[in-house]
Amino acid sequence: MEILWFVTGGLLILIGIVGCFLPVLPGPPIAFLGLWIQQLKEPNPFTSKFLWLWFGITLVVTVIDYWAPAYATKRFGGSKAGIWGCMIGLFVGFWMGPWGIIVGPLAGAFIGELMNNQDSSKALRAALGSFVGFLFSTLLKLIACVVMFWYWVVSW
Repeated sequence: MEILWFVTGGLLILIGIVGCFLPVLPGPPIAFLGLWIQQLKEPNPFTSKFLWLWFGITLVVTVIDYWAPAYATKRFGGSKAGIWGCMIGLFVGFWMGPWGIIVGPLAGAFIGELMNNQDSSKALRAALGSFVGFLFSTLLKLIACVVMFWYWVVSW
């Protein structure tokens, strides 16, 4: 039975790593579920404190994933219209697959800034900010999932 839990947990963590790049899959929560399933093995490989810590990390990384593109848009000079455009673009792009999650916030921030009567160079700068935020959040998710993968390997 331990092999079943080990394999199931490993598959969930690998799906979580793939989910860092595919917007349809919430990568870190799926990877955390893989760690949690390891607790069904005898003996339990992780302490409760360890799992609560990783639950918190997973929660923070997931929130940052949705917050970072809008924040970066603002830091790159975007207005509220650009931030709203970034958020709407992220939501619309989510349903369009991997390219949609990249292009959506970028296009949304650009269109939002243009609708706010900004010149195209300022609008492009804000849109690039949303892309930087997307890259940052993707990297953060990937780091969290790879570390969870490491703990899964060590639990063997």
